[in-house]
Amino acid sequence: MTDKHPPLAARNFPTAEEEAGAVAHASLYAGPESAYRLAFTDTDFLLREELRPVRMQLELLKPEMVQQEQGIESTIVIFGSARVVPSELALQQLEAAHADGDTAAIKRAETAVAMGHYYDEARRFAALVTARSASLDTPIYVVTGGGPGIMEAGNRGAHDVGGKSIGLNIVLPHEQAPNDYITPELCFQFHYFALRKMHFLMRAIALVCFPGGFGTLDELFETITLVQTGKIRPRPVLLFGRAFWQRLINFDHLVETGMISARDLELFHFVETAEQAWEALAEHYGFDLPATQTGEFADDI
Repeated sequence: MTDKHPPLAARNFPTAEEEAGAVAHASLYAGPESAYRLAFTDTDFLLREELRPVRMQLELLKPEMVQQEQGIESTIVIFGSARVVPSELALQQLEAAHADGDTAAIKRAETAVAMGHYYDEARRFAALVTARSASLDTPIYVVTGGGPGIMEAGNRGAHDVGGKSIGLNIVLPHEQAPNDYITPELCFQFHYFALRKMHFLMRAIALVCFPGGFGTLDELFETITLVQTGKIRPRPVLLFGRAFWQRLINFDHLVETGMISARDLELFHFVETAEQAWEALAEHYGFDLPATQTGEFADDI
């Protein structure tokens, strides 16, 4: 005899997905001017100005829920310029510039060659993090802004060693396309900068910042400000390339003029190589201790 009764814990109501799939649009009300569509399937409605709070909530929830489902607990954020290219490409550009005899192009290409090693270090660092943390109680995943340059290098390094990595893309007039090395199920796109920056930090155990422009500086200083003001717990902030950062920002001048305290200089540390960066993190978190002592690394904001 077949039991016709549903399970005790069966849903009392159909899911939204079932409802959306079951709706048949009457021909009279199928046009774009019709208000007949379910609210949560009506894109025009969701994009109305008044629905901004709902869209912001969705941008908060989607990456959070997906990362929970994927078991992402701890991340290391890699920031840096979208304009830095790999050393081999920079050298090719330099050779082409010399062949053309274009003095301005040669100067630009020489600068690109000098900066290209940061791409290489970002790639090596991401590979190092991904490979060495795989056996920890809580594996660490690299997260970048998902674009080209240093961001690509970070995702590429994780990809090189068969690991997953995250890309938090932002809709911009330029640099919209995600790079080719992000794990597809962890490739997100944002409209709101504020929510994107929040997701960078929600699982971050460290911030590793390579040379970059306004966007990189914005991300770096927001993080340092949050630590300085106690809005987030302290975590390592590593700046790749002491010469670049000290020429760009006179940190000592900020101390001398009383704009920051001398202790604020301890909020970040300079590193030059992927190995130095990993050693700094290993010392801070005890990554080289037995696995039972590694514990949890990140708390959500």
